[in-house]
Amino acid sequence: MSLFHLLIRNIWHRKALSILTVLSVTATVAFIIVLSLSKAGVEQGAEKGYGPFDVVIGAVGSDTQLVLNTFYHVGAPTGNISGNTLDKVKESSEVDRAYGFTTGDSYNGYPIIGIEPEYFMTRYGDQRLSDGSLYSNTGEVVLGAYAAKMLQLRVGDTFYGAHGLVEGGHLESEEEEEGGEHEEHGDDAHSIFKYTITGILPKLNTPDDRAIFTTMDYAWAVHEGADHNKEITAILVKPANLLSAQQLRSELESINGVQVVYSSKAVADVVNLVDKGSEIVDMITILCIVLAAISILLSLVAAASERTKDVGLLRLLGKSRGFVWMAMIGEGLVITSIGLVLGLLLGHVGGYLLQDTLFSYAGIQINPLQWSLDHLIIAAGTIFIGLVASFVPAIRMYRMDPLTLFKA
Repeated sequence: MSLFHLLIRNIWHRKALSILTVLSVTATVAFIIVLSLSKAGVEQGAEKGYGPFDVVIGAVGSDTQLVLNTFYHVGAPTGNISGNTLDKVKESSEVDRAYGFTTGDSYNGYPIIGIEPEYFMTRYGDQRLSDGSLYSNTGEVVLGAYAAKMLQLRVGDTFYGAHGLVEGGHLESEEEEEGGEHEEHGDDAHSIFKYTITGILPKLNTPDDRAIFTTMDYAWAVHEGADHNKEITAILVKPANLLSAQQLRSELESINGVQVVYSSKAVADVVNLVDKGSEIVDMITILCIVLAAISILLSLVAAASERTKDVGLLRLLGKSRGFVWMAMIGEGLVITSIGLVLGLLLGHVGGYLLQDTLFSYAGIQINPLQWSLDHLIIAAGTIFIGLVASFVPAIRMYRMDPLTLFKA
């Protein structure tokens, strides 16, 4: 009997315990893969989350809250600042590009953001829209690719927004559109201000995919009567050079109620906070790895106890100590390898199933097809653990006398 056939027969003979051991390895590997994909998504999102806008200006408050709301569309804004601040920033010689940013309304949980359409050229370059064209008039909007997909909206559709990031808003029906009348769904101005979709953005792989964009003055048009005090939520600034950010900060520090934040620093603070929180997850991961190793060890120890007489017979028939050694080691490696392959597949399937949820709630973009150095480390570590767990029963069988094994 060849070594391979012996391994398959032994594994199949104790298929229940073998399957449980494989599932233990599979679950551990899949869990680690999902964590690896999520971590890579956070790091990549942090790297390109704010694009070329190294400075963001907004109301005094939490700098991380300002950056998260402005670039990642998470949480509430820190407040509003005067529109005159934008004029002052644009006049500064330290600024290459500056765009005002207004937000606070939404449609079915997707934020409506007012910003000049030139923003897309500055951040993403000359990219063609998936459909339609950019907005130019008040009330016209373009949708991020993910928002358009989830809301099932197309160019030409119209809707009514809602105040705040709530599951509100109203899609105009055909009867309302043909009749020219709109039944108010609330008692505020949002229920009568209609948005018309002019375009769908291409997939950008940033949080902008889950936002709705329109002209910066939409907030002033919705809230009539506030025209005398045209406030904005934030200003995105692309400095002229490396030293310009510090110079610009010095220029604006004297303005009451305004803070100037370095985007990279605020994002780094968030990533560091996530890393600290992931320490608990790392502890859970280590525990899962230990349990998987113990599962492999117990499975092989139980197998060795059952096969003592079989191994003794093989030795008496002339099989070498090395054959017995390889049989026990090989069984552990085969079980571990099967669990590893299934775990890799399950981990990427899990990443695929979770990508929309994570992107919708946290702006974390998971690429379920991504393969990296982490995968090689995970694979090598899994095989190593399986090999180590196989040593104990293999050494026991290797050292025993064949006649003693048979009499046992």
